[in-house]
Amino acid sequence: MPPPPAGSLRGAVDLSSLVNRANTPAPAPGAGGGAGGPAAGGVPSLVIEGSDANFTQIIELSNSVPVIVDLKADWAEASVELTAVLTKLVTEYRGRLVLVGVDAQANPQLAQAFQAQSVPTVAAIVGGRPVSLFQGSYPEDEVRAVLEQVLQLAAQNGVTGTVPVGDTDAAAGDEAAPVEEPLPPHHAEAYEAIERGDYQAAIAEYQTAIAQNPRDALAVAGLAQVSLLARLDGKTMDEVRAAAAENPTDLDAQLLVADLDLSGGHIDDAFGRLLDLFPTQTPDAKTAIRTRLLEYFEVVGAEDPRVAAARRRLAALLY
Repeated sequence: MPPPPAGSLRGAVDLSSLVNRANTPAPAPGAGGGAGGPAAGGVPSLVIEGSDANFTQIIELSNSVPVIVDLKADWAEASVELTAVLTKLVTEYRGRLVLVGVDAQANPQLAQAFQAQSVPTVAAIVGGRPVSLFQGSYPEDEVRAVLEQVLQLAAQNGVTGTVPVGDTDAAAGDEAAPVEEPLPPHHAEAYEAIERGDYQAAIAEYQTAIAQNPRDALAVAGLAQVSLLARLDGKTMDEVRAAAAENPTDLDAQLLVADLDLSGGHIDDAFGRLLDLFPTQTPDAKTAIRTRLLEYFEVVGAEDPRVAAARRRLAALLY
């Protein structure tokens, strides 16, 4: 079973206790993070050892580049194998990602913050906000697919930087790292369109990719995600919620506020709003709701238990 996709910045993990330490003063600007921590102007390596002591700086680093967090244990064979896969893949991205390894046993606060019930557990931090990814060890191609989705999610949230590394590590990376495999053309064009805020162009690129290969799961998920962004583009939270409250029978208003719920990580609210609305609608409106829910399932990811529950309820309403 493949790991679930990185569907949204849903904020399911609370890192506030790590960001706002009552008893640990924040490091001065430009200060190093200790052994294995981020350095001023870059990082000593694309693979960093994270700890309870230096994680505030790592969270800050995620405002520039997506951070992959590997909660691991040297005694677990599956964990050691996955760490090797993550190290190889992150190195290939040449500064577009940073890998932070965390000894789960030695850093119980981090293990608790990331809700690591077993090792390995992998998460991402994008713009200071955590994204749960998967637990357990997976083949390289499946892990690569998840990293691609993290980069896509980061682009959608304006985190598109790269980090320089120390000269020694950079030279070693140039020798050892294989050449990064380029994205398929339409995926690459979609990424570039998202980065410049042209969501309609990104939608067109993903639609073309799907027309050429209907089994392109990443394009299907990307289309759902960028469509969500396009619908919310230029709208404020207050106006969307006010319109939905003032027009409880207006389908478009309810669909848009469900979009807002999903984008803000309120997944159950988004699903519940549309499923509650479904029974009273006309056949055309039911089709619109079903289509929107299927998009949401792509955004959140099929492996999420909330998707499975919503699918069951939708099926019961349909039949």
